[in-house]
Amino acid sequence: MNDRRNVVVNKPWGFEYLVYENSDVAVWLLFIRAEQQTSMHCHPQKTTGLLLLKGTAELSFLADSKLIFAPEKQMIRRGLFHATKAKSPEGAFLFEIETPNDKADLIRLTDRYGRVNDGYESSKYEVPKTDECLWISEPELCEMVNHSVEDFHFTVETTNTLDFLDRKHDLDIVMFLRGGIGKTIEGRRHLATIPGDVGRVEIIKKVASEMEFVEDPTVILTVSV
Repeated sequence: MNDRRNVVVNKPWGFEYLVYENSDVAVWLLFIRAEQQTSMHCHPQKTTGLLLLKGTAELSFLADSKLIFAPEKQMIRRGLFHATKAKSPEGAFLFEIETPNDKADLIRLTDRYGRVNDGYESSKYEVPKTDECLWISEPELCEMVNHSVEDFHFTVETTNTLDFLDRKHDLDIVMFLRGGIGKTIEGRRHLATIPGDVGRVEIIKKVASEMEFVEDPTVILTVSV
């Protein structure tokens, strides 16, 4: 696997770069220029969580499409063909969390830029990151760190207790970077949320009300409404 932690990958529709990774997930920041779009593509092995940070975007699938407005999230199962188009004049910024971390897991069905039979962009499309580029480091246990990117603010925290949800608004969006919440059934620990899951706090609270533990440590990213 290529080490892309220090580069920006230029795309015909904008750019993307890695902002966080561990053994389970990779998180990328995407910028899509106005009226530009990704290919209609799928990931045969990966689950993808999209979190629109800024702007308006159109998510298209083979059967339908829908507009989403920041901040909004979408979970995309493995094998589901999808494309993302920026509809706002200033373009759109998104977080994309991939599980597992494998940029080669890609099949394009259609592409307005002629990349249908190409794999992920090679190193010739990479340029060094600048000091303005975001990188997320895991906080210490029970620590919360504030981050900003493109005038958008979010937090990252490390926890091992369920009370982290008490500090959040029901409409906030949580992305699990490590760990999760779960319960023990017949002597076996089961996680109800896993790295790569993205959800509204109001839903996660309903799940958490029936759970018994938080994996130690659990790292979460929160976008507040």
